[in-house]
Amino acid sequence: MDEHHTHEPAGELPPTRRKVYLWFINGAMSLIGAALAVPAAIYLLFPPKARKEAEWVETADLASLPVGTATEISFQRNRVDSWKLISEKATAWVVKQPNGQVTAFTPNCTHLGCAYHWDDASHTFICPCHTSAFSIDGKVLAGPAPRPLDRYMVKIEGGKLEIGPPEAHA
Repeated sequence: MDEHHTHEPAGELPPTRRKVYLWFINGAMSLIGAALAVPAAIYLLFPPKARKEAEWVETADLASLPVGTATEISFQRNRVDSWKLISEKATAWVVKQPNGQVTAFTPNCTHLGCAYHWDDASHTFICPCHTSAFSIDGKVLAGPAPRPLDRYMVKIEGGKLEIGPPEAHA
């Protein structure tokens, strides 16, 4: 008798129950991974488009602004926060020059962002928190403020003052 028989494979054996479970688990994990990876890849590869144009808001009638003094005006501004559009109340300190030019300052001190006010007696902007003082053209006169007041972009159309986004400071 031949002790060394060779067994020929009788064809492919059906998958074992263990292999079927492993295929199922690996398939489920692949689907979960794809469900998480595809939206993340879309977000990273195709970021939301930024607005190309700045929003301008009509704020005041130019004839109603006094010359040579600061006036605080309020207006509604729309702001995009990620995908949400927020309408918020904003203010600006506006100064109209004798030649008709207008400057609009953001309402926050450049030191720590406190709200400042116009003092008619001294003809200056004063921040009550840390005693910073600014001239009518926004330059620092006293205090710890590191730079002049920030300004909004302004334009005049049809006798109306329009305020845009804050100007970039140097």
